Amino acid sequence: MYSVEFPIRCSPSILYDFLSTPVGLQEWFADKVDQREHKMNFTWNGSTDTAEILEHVENEFIRYRWEYYSNDEFFEFGIEQSPVTNETILRITDFAEKNDLKDQQRLWASQVHELKHRLGS
Repeated sequence: MYSVEFPIRCSPSILYDFLSTPVGLQEWFADKVDQREHKMNFTWNGSTDTAEILEHVENEFIRYRWEYYSNDEFFEFGIEQSPVTNETILRITDFAEKNDLKDQQRLWASQVHELKHRLGS
């Protein structure tokens, strides 16, 4: 398990919408996103992966588990506000094998770059 943090210039409620709704996720995370109850279907280049929403607290975090992850693995988008700068911080927690860690971190950095672009941040 590892975590990466990114400062995001927007309110926690706007950021939460981009992390938890099909419309928001489709803006930056996947080509197409559909939700059915507690499952999200993410499509990239015609290939679809499904993630279950495990837990969420509005404007604080949302935790997903890919259907191919084991039961104790997940990925989570956490939202914090820095007590010092009042900046909104996006913390992404995910699982990766040690030899895949750098690639996974680069992928998240690329995805968050697109998120910031969509937010005008």
